Amino acid sequence: MVRALVIGSAASAVSLLAGWPAIATLRRLRMGKAISDEGPESHQAKAGTPTLGGLFFLATILAVTVPTSLIDRRAVLLPLCVMGAAAVIGFADDLRTIQGRERGGGHERIGFVVKEALIVAIGLVAGLVLYYSLDEQRALVPHFGEYELGPAYVAVAVVVVATTTSAAAVTDGLDGLLGGLMAFAFAAYGVIAALQDQAYLAVFCFTVVGALAGFLWHNAHPARVIMGDTGALSLGAGLAVVALMTGWWLLLPVVGVVLLAEGLSVGAQIGSYRLAGRRVLRMAPLHHHFELSGWSEPQVVTRFWLVGAVGALLGVALALTD
Repeated sequence: MVRALVIGSAASAVSLLAGWPAIATLRRLRMGKAISDEGPESHQAKAGTPTLGGLFFLATILAVTVPTSLIDRRAVLLPLCVMGAAAVIGFADDLRTIQGRERGGGHERIGFVVKEALIVAIGLVAGLVLYYSLDEQRALVPHFGEYELGPAYVAVAVVVVATTTSAAAVTDGLDGLLGGLMAFAFAAYGVIAALQDQAYLAVFCFTVVGALAGFLWHNAHPARVIMGDTGALSLGAGLAVVALMTGWWLLLPVVGVVLLAEGLSVGAQIGSYRLAGRRVLRMAPLHHHFELSGWSEPQVVTRFWLVGAVGALLGVALALTD
């Protein structure tokens, strides 16, 4: 555990220092974010903020993980490769939202379908590797113990990866929001992994936490850089795989309670409008609803962080329940 915390601290310093040249490069390449008209009007002030910020914390995770974990345990390649594959999908999507290069209408709908299909494919590959190569098929349930799922585990992995990744993408909408929530979530699974003697996985989780801490220095309101789908999709997919590797994937709705609420808010908004012709929220996802209800952006982020921190603590507690 001490080693994981030290390596996580080192990752935070690397990510923090990498931020300044990375942001300068993104500005030089004119990678400014185009803000959709569908969000709150106040968000138009963010237009032109460099996006693709996920690249520099992902580079930090890779640079720190290879020498600290990969040599000891090749299994860490799975979350690392899954995050990389999801980042590629997110990167392609982010390029379509750069100022002056936006594509909408039919292209946007087709892009969404393709993106979701590719995320499902990542989940399928991850599930097959977990089941056949890592011999993982557990569902750990607080108090009731361990259950073996057999081949059905692969289907479960697809659902877990797809839903967690999509929820992360939906949540990424305010300065610092997703980065902070993911730091809490990875920290929770890092503790769980350490308690289960999965030291290599604990090191990986705290490497992600450290990289996110450095990124948040630059992403705090008002953000100097936006992580984009490059970061959001990779974090969601990575968290899902880490949860599956610990066996405690059933705790994701607790550890990621804000991600769950954000994802459900979109479904509820769409469903209520199509079925009843009215909206249940002022605007979806949930963070926009609270913005339009009078909360400032820092208030929304801070309060959602607090809920996320409590969820992470409760998740660890449930994992310790006999």
